[in-house]
Amino acid sequence: MMAKGNALQAVLDRAKAGGDPAPSPATPAEAPAAKAAPGGRQGTKLIGGHFPPEISTQLRILAAEGGTTVQSLLAEALDDLFVKKGRNRVGRGGV
Repeated sequence: MMAKGNALQAVLDRAKAGGDPAPSPATPAEAPAAKAAPGGRQGTKLIGGHFPPEISTQLRILAAEGGTTVQSLLAEALDDLFVKKGRNRVGRGGV
């Protein structure tokens, strides 16, 4: 028995049983419009990576102790890396 409220599974089950065919994927004209970036994120790009949980914890502790944000700490660290590698400091990018 399928879980109540699982519409996708219901469509797949009907298609498998020979009932209603599965709907075709939306064409670009039917696809929902992409969300606009929130005000503070316009003109920026997300940079990310996967790290052990301890790194996230350390960053959050440092941010709290310094009364700042993890994003500001990361911007500072990246600027330090750029200088270390002989590149110009880019700045905080509106952070």
